[in-house]
Amino acid sequence: MKRATLMACSALCALSITSQPILAGTAPLSAKVVTQPDAHGIIKQMIVHQPHLNLSDRQMIALVRKKIKYVFVLYQENRSFDSYFGTFPGADGLYSKSPAKTPGFYQTLITPTGRTTTISPFRIGPKQYAWDTDDIDHSHGRTVAKMDVVNGVPRMDKFATTEELKYSPTGNPSLKAEQYGELAMAHEDCDTVPFLWRYASRFVLFDHVFEDVTGPSTPGNLSIFAAQTGLTQWALHPKEGFVAPNGTPYAGNAPPVKNAAGAAISESGSGEPVMDDDDPFWGSLLDPAVNTSGAMPVNPGDFTGTGPYGVQINQTYASLALSTAGRDIKTFTNQDTAPAIDLADVKQDIGYLAAHGQKPVHWGWFEEGYDHEPTDPANPVDANGTHASYITHHNGPQYFGYVANNQAERNNLHGAEDFFTAVQTGGLPSKGGVFYLKGGYANIMGMKVDNPVAKVRANFIGDDDHPGYSDAQISEAFIAKAVNAIAKSPYWKHSAIIITWDDSEGDYDHVRPPIVADGPDHLAFDFGPRVPLLVISPYARVHAISHEMGSQASVVKFVDAVFGLTPLALLPDEMKGRRLGEQEFGQPNIGPADALTPDVGDLMSAFDPHRLNGQIPLLPPSYAIIPHKEIMHLPQDNGLGCDADGIVPTDIAKGIKNHIPANFNPLPSTNPST
Repeated sequence: MKRATLMACSALCALSITSQPILAGTAPLSAKVVTQPDAHGIIKQMIVHQPHLNLSDRQMIALVRKKIKYVFVLYQENRSFDSYFGTFPGADGLYSKSPAKTPGFYQTLITPTGRTTTISPFRIGPKQYAWDTDDIDHSHGRTVAKMDVVNGVPRMDKFATTEELKYSPTGNPSLKAEQYGELAMAHEDCDTVPFLWRYASRFVLFDHVFEDVTGPSTPGNLSIFAAQTGLTQWALHPKEGFVAPNGTPYAGNAPPVKNAAGAAISESGSGEPVMDDDDPFWGSLLDPAVNTSGAMPVNPGDFTGTGPYGVQINQTYASLALSTAGRDIKTFTNQDTAPAIDLADVKQDIGYLAAHGQKPVHWGWFEEGYDHEPTDPANPVDANGTHASYITHHNGPQYFGYVANNQAERNNLHGAEDFFTAVQTGGLPSKGGVFYLKGGYANIMGMKVDNPVAKVRANFIGDDDHPGYSDAQISEAFIAKAVNAIAKSPYWKHSAIIITWDDSEGDYDHVRPPIVADGPDHLAFDFGPRVPLLVISPYARVHAISHEMGSQASVVKFVDAVFGLTPLALLPDEMKGRRLGEQEFGQPNIGPADALTPDVGDLMSAFDPHRLNGQIPLLPPSYAIIPHKEIMHLPQDNGLGCDADGIVPTDIAKGIKNHIPANFNPLPSTNPST
């Protein structure tokens, strides 16, 4: 693809926000920013004098609360910031500083011949079919190993080495092992995901948002709904966080259960806090409701394999499912069919919300495969039917018994197609709310993979961006379809759309995360490497990069702020857990991170105070919309990429040579090379 030679936006294209509301390196807030689109639809900015606006965070929240009624969280899978946006102009990226000042820029690999070599970040794109890559290790233990934490400071220099060692624990590594190590250092740009880069260019890209937990997908999907993964539960029940010296985790008290193949089903992987991808208890073979009409959905392949499959214990700490109920919380919790086990740890929270909570706020979790999708067979009776595209361990709310055992709460869980139906037909609540959308193993758009490898064409049809089964172009098309639907709906003028990812995939990222809590294994737990986060809204800044610190808990903190919810961290049972955590473990940040925990922003820096107070026009829907014909054809079919986006990645602009390793293979397992 051709590279752009000029930025197709104004000199403010890299508007940099160091912290809300201060702008660095641009016109001061005392200037009025007048916007108008050029012939290509790019918003240009002109600066004219107006009274100074130096708003506090509280003032920004007050303005946002008046304008935003609908928060949409488009939640994707497994990408580090550097892997997707490490060369985005103006961001804290791979080439922002010299290699010597970039942690982990040079890392070590050992070739199959035993020779020690050095690897540094490199770009992959259309020639490497960068849309389809194998899944690298992002488990809790190896994520911490990749970060290489020494005396509490992550060095960020063992991503390649740790990945290679996984496949070569003894002796010289195989070619496959070396290729996995190389894959950890690869990054993409707008030639691979042009839709995402277009959003980042036009709206707001956050470049200091970290995964809440050093680990895989499930913790992220809990954090974005509860601002934690069970630190409170661990503090209240320390035995649930027990990990024996031999690595055997807490096993709970459930009787042994075997799957159809006779293999043991174990409860639970790591106890509390959650740091792995065990399935929720609810819907598993341990669930008393299993095989009944009242059972929670599970992917039909989860419990049919030959190996043991972990099942997580019931999650009993507060989440948005409780705080959104506000003063009406008892109307909901009174419908729980197992209150003794579901509500024991939130009794004081319930009492507090009943007495002090706000009006109820609607929420919804829409996930592909949760119910019957258009791509399912008409008569789903086998493993290829309903729920075949469902990724059970990605459904955060399903882990909580007070959701699974309460029909009033379960009514908030839906399939992905239900999201588009609700948005397009005006089916969302008129008073607004927060609504999550996730993809899955397939894609409801019926899109096909463009890759010469037959196994990839067959298996990489997912749309949640998870390497190993999802195609990045199909995944960003899924996001673009959702953004278009919102932009074309009446909800646009009151919306904030957050696009983010649940973990960093184990890919290299150079920015050192702050370590605010350790887990039961005494390893760094909270936070992990950066993940991308974008905000799209008619009230957003344009061409802006925010350096505001945050994590997935920032999404919860933003929801708290928009709807006036009591922060989960300030609820009495969670406060008790925080106090116990400090007493028992000597750690002050044991609990939800939507308040009290340092380095967790509320995303308010995404919004333009001039738009919020009516001094300049709202961004029109057309500014967010990507034409449907572009969405439904993979970008390379349309010649889309950096040139079409009008963006010159940092490495290209600086003339940095790209050194792809000679034996690089984006698919070491799917398509082994010799």
